[in-house]
Amino acid sequence: MGPKRADPSHIPRATGGGFAAKTIFNVQWPLSGRNTMIAAAVMGLLATVAFGVLREAPFNGHTAAPALSRPAAATPHPAFTRAEEAYIQALWPIHGDIERSAVRSSLGAIFYTTNDLPKADLKVRIEAALTTYRQAEARISALQPPSSLARTHDDYLVAVRLFEQSAGEALKMFDDGDDGHLLVAHSFSQQGSNKIREIGGRFWQDEFPPN
Repeated sequence: MGPKRADPSHIPRATGGGFAAKTIFNVQWPLSGRNTMIAAAVMGLLATVAFGVLREAPFNGHTAAPALSRPAAATPHPAFTRAEEAYIQALWPIHGDIERSAVRSSLGAIFYTTNDLPKADLKVRIEAALTTYRQAEARISALQPPSSLARTHDDYLVAVRLFEQSAGEALKMFDDGDDGHLLVAHSFSQQGSNKIREIGGRFWQDEFPPN
């Protein structure tokens, strides 16, 4: 019996970052040539984006419900003000939409490189992600952050725009047939993921546990 094939048609909702890791190990290996490079790059993105991806836990205060018991941080973050809490709570559902879109398109890239997802289906995923990112940018721009979070607000918008650049770059492959655009797209996504992880580490500490 050959290795188990991933099923790209059904991606269940899961809690915690373990889902992305389990999905990676269900694809067929080994790969070869450029596909190996692309899959490796996308998996690197998933390792960063799997910051509690696809979590559906409701927002309570400034932290999500912890998945595992961990020692208390040596230096806890100062309590947020009411205005800060209100902003963070408003950002939470937008943040979730971005996470899910980033992971869905990234998994799609892996499935595509392992011949488990048709190219046309990958395009649908990337286009849907781009729509989500643009909507997220508009929703975040409409928020009114307190002055203490103004810089963080701007940084989050930069991250969303990096995801938009990533999706736009990936879509170029459907025009010229060059899968190498996925590697360039990965670079933009990696930058966006790093920024969101940094912000999330302050806002939702249990979703972004320290390494």
